[in-house]
Amino acid sequence: MSNPIYLALDLPRLDAAIALAQKVRGHVGGLKLGLEFFCAHGHHGVHEVARIGLPIFLDLKLHDIPNTVAGAMQSIHVLEPAIVTVHASGGRAMMEDAKAAAGENCKVVAVTVLTSLDDSDLARVGVGGSAHDQVLRLADLAQEAGIDGIVCSGHEVAAVHKRWKNGFFVVPGLRPADGHLGDQKRAVTPRQARDAGASVLVIGRPISRAEDPVMAARAIEATL
Repeated sequence: MSNPIYLALDLPRLDAAIALAQKVRGHVGGLKLGLEFFCAHGHHGVHEVARIGLPIFLDLKLHDIPNTVAGAMQSIHVLEPAIVTVHASGGRAMMEDAKAAAGENCKVVAVTVLTSLDDSDLARVGVGGSAHDQVLRLADLAQEAGIDGIVCSGHEVAAVHKRWKNGFFVVPGLRPADGHLGDQKRAVTPRQARDAGASVLVIGRPISRAEDPVMAARAIEATL
């Protein structure tokens, strides 16, 4: 992948999302459409964004019984996504069925621990140990399930890469060296994530909310 940056287009208005993507298309490698975008604009919105000509990452974080997740995967074949997310905590059978139902050219990656969560947050929902330990446990399960890779923070990607040499690793929650963390608790810079083994760098607000999104995208691209 020549440019690993996927711009998170989680904007409420479709015209604004398309306009932003058009502006920065020369400085990103793909476009990530999350749950907010999909709930607002559905298949139509994805088709409209796909016209820009960049790979589409559908970050839907599917999490349900295996049969339901498989059905959801089949329903998005027509959108031809390059990447789709499921939750690793849905279990091995769910991940296996998601991969079996995915399109031929679609990578299925499992979300491990959200980058908005830290050790204390996990303890409150009954997960023992650190976020790092939980990511490694779920990464091992995802590898056993035969899917393509995982989503994790930049803090864990190096450790996962050592255990899963040919895995496909998506790292969100990235912030430039001088960037504001916002609701991200385990953020690193795009360059740090790439050096640690990230395949895809998901970047949203540092570009989408910048005064000059093109300049912001170019600046991040220049660090890689």
